[in-house]
Amino acid sequence: MNGGVTDWTGGYVADVNYIYGYYPELNPMRAKLALCSAGIVTPNIRVACELGFGQGLSINLHAAASDVNWYGTDFNPAQAAFAQQLAQQAKSQAHLFDQSFEAFCQRLDLPDFDYIGLHGIWSWISNKNRAILVDFIQRKLKVGGVLYVSYNTYPGWAATVPLRELMLQHTEFMGSEQQGVIGRINAAIEFAETLFAVNPRFASDNPQVEARLKSLKNQNRNYLAHEYFNRDWQPMSFAQIAQWLTEAKVQYAGSAHYQDYIDTINLTKVQQELLARLPSGSFYQTVRDFCVNQQFRRDYWIKGARKLSPLEKREQLYEIAVVLTQLRSGFEPKIVGSLSEAKIQPTIFNPLLDCLADNKPKQLGQLVQALKNQKITAAQVLQAALLLSGSGALQCAQGEAAIQSARKRTDALNQYLMQKARSNAEINYLASPVTGGGISVPRFHQLFLLGCQQHQQPKSISAGELAQFAWRILSSQGQRLTKAGKPLETAEANLAELKSIAEKFLGNDLSVYQALQII
Repeated sequence: MNGGVTDWTGGYVADVNYIYGYYPELNPMRAKLALCSAGIVTPNIRVACELGFGQGLSINLHAAASDVNWYGTDFNPAQAAFAQQLAQQAKSQAHLFDQSFEAFCQRLDLPDFDYIGLHGIWSWISNKNRAILVDFIQRKLKVGGVLYVSYNTYPGWAATVPLRELMLQHTEFMGSEQQGVIGRINAAIEFAETLFAVNPRFASDNPQVEARLKSLKNQNRNYLAHEYFNRDWQPMSFAQIAQWLTEAKVQYAGSAHYQDYIDTINLTKVQQELLARLPSGSFYQTVRDFCVNQQFRRDYWIKGARKLSPLEKREQLYEIAVVLTQLRSGFEPKIVGSLSEAKIQPTIFNPLLDCLADNKPKQLGQLVQALKNQKITAAQVLQAALLLSGSGALQCAQGEAAIQSARKRTDALNQYLMQKARSNAEINYLASPVTGGGISVPRFHQLFLLGCQQHQQPKSISAGELAQFAWRILSSQGQRLTKAGKPLETAEANLAELKSIAEKFLGNDLSVYQALQII
């Protein structure tokens, strides 16, 4: 937007801060399972970089929860300051800056990197900045190193781009400084609804666009400001990205979205047969994106990709440890692809989940051996592990030495984030030294964890005591819970709801948080 843009923003929204999101695809731990499954040699990632880290939650959770040495930049000084504060609290030694890509990428004190991550930022920047990043990747990504890049893509965005242009033009020509960024976004959405109400031919020819507009209306406005209202915003096809990255000397290695590896939930049989006739490469990816109407890609690229032999692939996959990140009891995995939901085979998933029920890390080789007597093949175990990992229920786990090395940092960072949860409901993740990254922990659970810490006998604390602890914090700030979309007005009603949540926390979630060493 033109209003409020200053020279240092380069056309990027800076009037409002980005959301406090955590993106597990940025966790280098995740790369090994995907790349090994694709039969590609994966480097030992010790030095990593995230470009455009936003509020810095992902980079700080990864820096605290692992021994990876992280570097990164975000041009917004307020966001960089928050990220630096998190690093200081964790004592992680993450090197975080508020420089532009141009300034950061020319620094002479940066090491070469085993891993470089760009989550979403590629779609929001100018061609000048894209050229700067390509040059940086070419110079600073080590041979054999991994590039993770995610971006809005075609053909999934093809019909919606005009809607975005419409709303952006409304903010420029019909908005005012007095409205502020959020006000201009609300006005643009309202105008788009008014336009669609008069049944323009575009809407009838592209019925999915109106559904997208309804979806946008319900999304966080800070998120929308950064996602859709920058001056530079450009979805790209896979072929366009591949052309850009040619100069960086990287090759496509596979998807960071695990469900993409399971064709049966993404492609019809005839689509699979069509793709099987095509050589792997850019055209294959383009055709596949048409089949699934791809809207957002999450891709790994390698500088100097090398193939594993079948024996090496099996051995390296068997060494990967995984951990169940939720309670086994009552858990029924839901695996959704672009075509359909995966048919869960209880005869495979139940024995596998039973092996993981203690929420302790297990190597895939151990799981294969443990399930062999139940006539479950190694291929079935590995596919089930990919599906569960794609759903978020399973994550890769570090070795014991790395867990112990990270524990002091994650304890410090989690303590700081839980203290912030007393007044801030936006940060819903804590660090796990077991997974080397973030775990979803909602605000009330963070308050309950604080309550357990402060109780004289934390092992015997009751749901009622946790509810009282949380209610004292909330009521002192005039905050209330909601139920069925309506605020609970009385203290008794709020306490009853908090007690109900606390009972589930004590009966289910606490044991998982303890196993993942979040507390």
